[in-house]
Amino acid sequence: MDEHAALLAALRLQLDWGADEALEAAPLGLAAPRPVRPPPEVLPATPRLAASAQPRPVPPAATEASALAAGAASLDALREAMAGFTGSNLRETATQLVFADGIPGSPIMAIGEAPGADEDRQGKPFVGASGQLLDRMLASIGLSRADNIYITNILPWRPPGNRTPTDAEMQLFLPFVRRHIALARPRLLVLLGGTAAKALLGGREGITRMRGEWHQVILEDGQVIPALATLHPAYLLRSPLSKKDAWHDWLMLSRRRDEG
Repeated sequence: MDEHAALLAALRLQLDWGADEALEAAPLGLAAPRPVRPPPEVLPATPRLAASAQPRPVPPAATEASALAAGAASLDALREAMAGFTGSNLRETATQLVFADGIPGSPIMAIGEAPGADEDRQGKPFVGASGQLLDRMLASIGLSRADNIYITNILPWRPPGNRTPTDAEMQLFLPFVRRHIALARPRLLVLLGGTAAKALLGGREGITRMRGEWHQVILEDGQVIPALATLHPAYLLRSPLSKKDAWHDWLMLSRRRDEG
């Protein structure tokens, strides 16, 4: 079979397979070279902030809380500012403001979570069953409300049903708490429970991981205050086996206090 006959046979075979059009406009190797087109111009993209980087608007209540706290020049003024703050619905369900107890200016300041039913009735922090346990723990290392410790909470109003404060509530009252610390000027802080530790130290670790170590609370004026996180007395009432860990924490506080 000559070359011409072979090409006709190959073409007939392709027609039998259903090939009815050419892939190129001209035979391969004979087509004119195609012009090379320049790549399309790429315009610089307009930078956009990621959704998580978009600045979040500050709620008016938070702005009001920060302004009231910053404007308080004394503990009495701070108490009046907190009593007059209307940015939280907690005041609508609570009986009265629970501000603080103990001796202002003491070297140690303890900060708990929020008032309970007994505290709401009496207007003082830690006066119920957990408060009685706290008093016994304080006495074991030579501390008492009447002499040398100052006590408050993250929230000044009792949450309905003694529920745990929400993150939004903690953040709302945090300016008041930080101003409270600045005005009380303690040398050491004791953060009672996960709510107080989370509000003032940040982070996502639970209190069982944060306890037993010294942390730092840095105030707006740059003052750095050592802070010891420990278990809340209410937790110890529910989990008495954890009292051993709490005792270790209070001994740490006693040693740090005695170092001067």
